[in-house]
Order: sequence, then C-alpha cells, then structure tokens
Amino acid sequence: MSRSHIEELRKSKEEIERLVKNRGALSEVMPDMIFLIREDFVIEDMNRSAMTQFGYKRGQTCYRSLHGTGEPCAVCPVKLVAGGRRDAGLMEMKVGDIFVECSYAPFQGYRGDNLVLVAMRDITRRKRHEEEIKRFHTNIEGILHRKIRELKESEKVRHHLAMEINVLKNELSRLHQPDDMVGESRKIRDLREMVYKVADSDTTILITGESGTGKELVADLIHKHSGRRDKPFLKFNCAAVSESLLESDLFGHEKGAFTGADARRKGKFEIASDATIFLDEIGDISPRMQAAILRVLQNGEIIRVGGNSPIKVDVRVIAATNADLAKAVEEGRFRKDLYYRLNVFNLHLPSLRERKEDIPALVSHFVGKYCRLLKREIDLVPDQVLDRLRGHDWPGNIRELENAIQRAVLLAQNKMITAGDLELATRSAESVPGFAVPFDAEADGLAQPLKDTLAEVERRIIHSALKKCNGKAQQAAELLGLGKTAFYDKVKRYGLAKQF
Repeated sequence: MSRSHIEELRKSKEEIERLVKNRGALSEVMPDMIFLIREDFVIEDMNRSAMTQFGYKRGQTCYRSLHGTGEPCAVCPVKLVAGGRRDAGLMEMKVGDIFVECSYAPFQGYRGDNLVLVAMRDITRRKRHEEEIKRFHTNIEGILHRKIRELKESEKVRHHLAMEINVLKNELSRLHQPDDMVGESRKIRDLREMVYKVADSDTTILITGESGTGKELVADLIHKHSGRRDKPFLKFNCAAVSESLLESDLFGHEKGAFTGADARRKGKFEIASDATIFLDEIGDISPRMQAAILRVLQNGEIIRVGGNSPIKVDVRVIAATNADLAKAVEEGRFRKDLYYRLNVFNLHLPSLRERKEDIPALVSHFVGKYCRLLKREIDLVPDQVLDRLRGHDWPGNIRELENAIQRAVLLAQNKMITAGDLELATRSAESVPGFAVPFDAEADGLAQPLKDTLAEVERRIIHSALKKCNGKAQQAAELLGLGKTAFYDKVKRYGLAKQF
C-alpha cells in the first residue's frame, strides 16, 4: 500500500472518529431522551437525558425496562420500522409515570446492524394541564347543561334570572354612580330600592308626596337609570300654564289652529317620542286635558291642536302630584281610567316629618353644597342645632330644610352654624295675621266670567303671600304649598314680579 493510500486511510479514520465523537456529544447535550433499540427490542444505547429519567437500561428490553410489560407495545417503533414504516409522525404515549411525545427513524449501527432511533420528549406537565382544562370544561359544561335544563323547566325561572341580572346591573351602577337621594332611613332605603327596580322598564310611574319632598329628584333618578337614559328627558309643569297653552305645548298645533299659530309646531310628546316626559302637578289638569293624556297612555297617539290625524308616539310618562288623586277620583274631579293608567306603579315620597333620622345627613349635604356655592367654610353644626332641626315640623319638607341651611350658611360666623342662624317657619298661611284675602262674591264674583274671577282670587292670594314674606318668593311658595316652578310662573303671569 502506497504512502498516499495510508495517509488517506488515516484521515478517513480521523474523520470517522470526529463524527462519532460529535454525534455522541450532541446526543449527550440534547434535552430529549434518545434511545437506540435493536431489532430484538434490546436497548443498545441511550443518552444522558434518558438515563436521568429512567436510569441505566442498556442491554435490557425496552418494553420491560421502560413500560413494565411482558410484550412489545401495541404501537411499537421497532415493529413499525421492521414492517417498512419509515415515518408515522409524532406519537403520544405513556412510558412509566410520564407522558412522552415520541418520534422514530431507522438507524444503521457501526457494525452494520439495523437499529431504531427513538426520540422522546417529556410532555407530562402539558398533558396534566390539558387534563385539568378538560376537567374544568367538563365541570363548566355540566353546570351549563344543568342550568339549561332548569331554564327549560319553567318560564318563571328564566324571567327571575333575567330580573336578577338587571338588579345586579343596577346595583353595580349604583356603586359606581352615587345618586342624589340623601338618607339611609328605612323609608328612603325602600324608596331607593323601588326606584332601581322599576327604572329600567318603560312602566308609567306616578310619584306622589307633599310639596318639597323631592319628586323631581326621584324622576331624574328614574330617567338616569332607565333604558332611555341616552334620550331626551323633557320636564313640564302642568300647573304653570293655562289650559289652551298646555294643550298646544304638550300636543303641538297645526298652522292656523288659533290666532298666532302661523306655522305647524311639534308638542312635547312628539319631541319626546322614544324618550321620557315628566308631567309635574298632573293633578291640576282639566277634564279635557285628562282625556287627551289618557289617549296617549292608552293608544300611544296624539292629535295636534287644529289637526285631525292621530300621530303615533312612543313616550315613557313619569307623572307627579302633591294632590290626593284617589280622593279626586271619588269626588269626580279626576278621571278614574286616567288615574289607573298613571298609577301603574306608584312611588310615594315620605315627608321629612316621617324620616327625621335623615336630617343630620341632609344637613351635612346641604352645608357642603352651599359652602361650595357661597364660598363659605363651615366646620361645625352643634348638636343643639340638629336637635332644633329634628324638633321642627317641616311643613315645607326638604325644600324648606334646604332653604333654612342656605340662609344659615350665609349668616354663620366663626365657621359654625348656631341656633340664631336658623329661621324656621312656625305658622301656616292660614294662621298668619292679615293673610285673609278680601273677596265679595256678589261684587267681585258676578261681575265677570268665573274663569277670570278665579284668576283674580289667585292673583290676590299670591300678592298677599308675597307681601307677608317681604317679597321673598321662595318663602311665599312654601307658605302656599306650591312648587317653586309653578309659583314663579304664576308670579310672572300676574305681573307681580315688579311689585316686590
């Protein structure tokens, strides 16, 4: 053999040794478990990862040492290769206590023998996680199937669940958006609960209670939490305008319907279609207006003044009154059918006399409000002041208390409200000396139409009340038991504003 052949043989041997060494090094550092298995199922070799997991198993049959069985696996890489299968893709199996992802390939041994190279990757954590997810899904599916069966059993149950969801939504809304209804007395908690129960429906609501109890505030709260909260909320005081103007304002008019009607005009109900309208002082409307509003509630339609064609509207109506409508129905002054249409759901507001335990909270609220508005600073409201407020009869309810606190904040000195800063009414309108309005039925009542006579009597009463209250409109309104909006409108109508 020539020297060149010997040199070439040496280099080939070195290359083979290098390749074998590199293959061994690569096998040792691989995280996957590598096995070389003979055709008789004996493990020829295994890398470090395999020995770490299973121990030293060279020279042992794979199915006994790894699986602990007496015969080869049903899906055995050695058998698959012997049968001519070269690639079956990744297989998942359990080997001992672990789950593995397995792949295989034919391998030629250095002696020319046929081996099978099996690579395993530990997927135990993944499989357990999948099993946990599967169990979780199974539990969820079981719960869902049970709930579905329960829902199918009864329409009542489905309705109840829907109501619970709405209540929870409203409760969450209440937690994130505190309302302006101050107080935690039992009556106020019950009222607040009823407001949130009925707000999200389109039910017609009648709010009743004495003047000054906060009926408009409750109406605002209902709209704020209703399904129409993003639509307009129109407010209208039925006692503030005359009957002819009231009908036009609410229902609109056609061109030429009356003197001055030079163009068609939409009324409040038409404007508020798909929205909400608040009718305050609903107990003061005439029989004709009662019939017109009944048509809206019954048929969802209006007729403009001077028009003949009904117009469909979709309006949620919230009404309020300080009158006893049930008594008015008995006396024939209010339509029974309209009363029942309005009184689908009644919210009665308690007087301040019925919830005096809320007075400290209300005082705190109003003190904070008027300190901000009047730029004053109050640090203390003594107990004797609160005792005096609790001992008052509050004929004007919350409105009277608010006015008293506003005045007290304005007069307070040394950052403290004293009893001397409070001005509490102690007499009703009837008991005020000189409050009687002179009126002669023969001389005054028969000299003009009844409507004008009643207007004149009303003007004299309001003028007298303003005079007794030194021109203070708010006090005069409370004296007469009127809402401030209605009172201001009447003062303006009778031209009394310039006299005081």
